[in-house]
Amino acid sequence: MHQGIKIATIGGGSSYTPELMEGFIKRYEELPIREIWLVDVEEGKEKLKIVSEMAQRMWDASPYDVKIYATLDREEALKDADFVTTQFRVGQLNARVKDERIPAYYGMLGQETNGAGGMFKAFRTIPVILSVVEDMKRLCPEAWLINFANPSGMVTEAVVRYGKWEKVIGLCNVPVMAMMTEPVMISEKKEDLIYKFAGLNHFHWHKVADAKGNDCTNDLIEQLYAEDNGLPKNIFDVPFFKEQLLQMQMIPCGYHRYYYREEEMLNHALEEYQTVGTRAQQVKQTEAELFELYKDPTLDHKPEQLQQRGGAYYSDAACETIASIYGNKETQIVVSTKNEGAVPDLPADCVVEVTAYVGAQGARNVAFGSLPPAERGWLQVMKNMELLTIEAAVTGDYGTALQAFTINPLVRSGETAKRMMDELFIAHQDYLPQFKETIARLKKEGITVQDDLARQLSENKRVAEEV
Repeated sequence: MHQGIKIATIGGGSSYTPELMEGFIKRYEELPIREIWLVDVEEGKEKLKIVSEMAQRMWDASPYDVKIYATLDREEALKDADFVTTQFRVGQLNARVKDERIPAYYGMLGQETNGAGGMFKAFRTIPVILSVVEDMKRLCPEAWLINFANPSGMVTEAVVRYGKWEKVIGLCNVPVMAMMTEPVMISEKKEDLIYKFAGLNHFHWHKVADAKGNDCTNDLIEQLYAEDNGLPKNIFDVPFFKEQLLQMQMIPCGYHRYYYREEEMLNHALEEYQTVGTRAQQVKQTEAELFELYKDPTLDHKPEQLQQRGGAYYSDAACETIASIYGNKETQIVVSTKNEGAVPDLPADCVVEVTAYVGAQGARNVAFGSLPPAERGWLQVMKNMELLTIEAAVTGDYGTALQAFTINPLVRSGETAKRMMDELFIAHQDYLPQFKETIARLKKEGITVQDDLARQLSENKRVAEEV
């Protein structure tokens, strides 16, 4: 790498960007950055300007001379980059509102990375990440791609499987949160515990041992019912059944609530849909408040309110991964990467989320071993649902999309699910060019969006900006 590191961040106008800057500033002595390019699309131009100015203030308040560039020209940003980070949201938060409200209208879970909403987020995101990869092949062929764009596991799988790009690592803040909050529950320091994670992004389990190698997972499970369990802000906190966790002798990630406690999670989601609004609607309010703070010309540090956004410890995952690759640190990090036998219940060439040592050559996975029967069954269904979703995102094939919907555990198969999927195609038509023939057919058949707000967001740009 040349003198001074160049980083390009796709989706640079995100409210998460100050978190990223804080992580880079903290690690500057081991990660000598020269310039950071924040890239966004025309719809995000105003937010990009606000965030980039604040990011520059953060660096100016530090001892380090780093230049922030804001641009809508992705090629300019990617040229000769050493690391490319991705945190973009195709269709912005209005798209997430539709992902959540349309399934809820039909009495099903709509969520950013799970169920019908997660699949449509993948349909929108995967073609874009693959176009980013094609640009990287021309403009920065030696760069590492560090992906945080959700659904992170599926996006990373698409990069490896269809983009044929091996220098990629997918990340999530959920494992970081677990390792930050759990040790205090059993009066241990984080560095004195041995963690092993295995599964998929937002669908993993982990085990914990003490410094002598003795398994203490069940001790920790007992404490989960007496302490703050470190759940992300965007997940309703209904407890797992303790007997189930003690039987599996593993701790599921917070998102497993959508599967292990689907009834309660669905009821809560439908209650919010009918009252305060879905999570995306709530986040829009949080984001509006954050961007008002970011406009303050005296603000030169990450505000505490960003913790409420749901991405706590994002920078610890992303920045530490980049520092570990750059410095060949061999740091232990939970990543989405090619399986290579770490989880023998899944094919070696598919992407899994596992504990790995990260260095100059990327991730070297820690073998987890086979999962118990129940968890193995869940995992294999979910991985194959992901593979179908990714294939549909790449090919634009309606039947493949329907197959993915049919086997997703959070989508009740049948005529209602098909109608819901058709409405989601209409709602997101501006961001699904690969499905243009399907969308033309559905329009001809008279398919329209039934949820009032989702329909307004699709049909009226003025309303979309004001909601």
